[in-house]
Amino acid sequence: MRTIVHLSDLHFGRLDPRVVPPIIAAIHELEPDLVAISGDFTQRARIRQFEEARRFLDALPRPHLVVPGNHDIPFYDIGRRFLTPLGRYRRFIDGDVEPVFEDGEMVVLGLNSARSLSFGRGRLSQAQVGRAVERLRGVPPNVTKIVVTHHPFDLPDHYAEEHLVGRAKMAMAQLAAVGADLFLAGHLHVSHIGRTAERYKIAGHSALVVQAGTISTRERGEPNSFNVLWVDWPRIAVMRRTWDRAREAYAASPVRTFRHGEQGWIEAS
Repeated sequence: MRTIVHLSDLHFGRLDPRVVPPIIAAIHELEPDLVAISGDFTQRARIRQFEEARRFLDALPRPHLVVPGNHDIPFYDIGRRFLTPLGRYRRFIDGDVEPVFEDGEMVVLGLNSARSLSFGRGRLSQAQVGRAVERLRGVPPNVTKIVVTHHPFDLPDHYAEEHLVGRAKMAMAQLAAVGADLFLAGHLHVSHIGRTAERYKIAGHSALVVQAGTISTRERGEPNSFNVLWVDWPRIAVMRRTWDRAREAYAASPVRTFRHGEQGWIEAS
């Protein structure tokens, strides 16, 4: 069994420093096999914000798998935005914007969906998806295949499809063909668990989509939170840890368990 801690949308520059020590302590207590962070380390891609994010990363248990978000591209510095959009991210966070983690029980791929021209929206290219497909092709079926992006492949109720990662249908069709099991994302600052079968309706494929909230002050109707996942083929369990202001701690939500079967990933009764 593998334990993954999944965070997103840290937004250093718009983060209450009081939440940082408790989240670091909570993650260490979980003793994760991997910490996955799905983008938006900073609010405005400024050096000081990246320095704060780097110190936060250094305080977390390793290994890490991280991808950039749209806020990690400079907004007001137009020259830097279009000439070296992820220069500071590469300098302070990770030089590889599409990292891979593999340990025999899971293969985790990071895909960069942040774009200079989109000003918030993200997308994936055919080349990116092609590389991911080739990486997952031939991975044994009992090894859990996980894809991490900033922009999501599924949405909570009442969100318009414009919030999906661009070219989602193209990407999902190809990733389904190589048996992708789990998609981790953020961007909306709202927690969500969905199944790809409900949106994409690809015969024989139903993956899980797990979206993390935010730990910043940019809350959108729910407190700060992060996810914990236990991956043990053919089972995935998901728990949300939510900030309790009164206790100044991250409280556990009920665990939801999913199993893989003939219909793909479905929630266990």
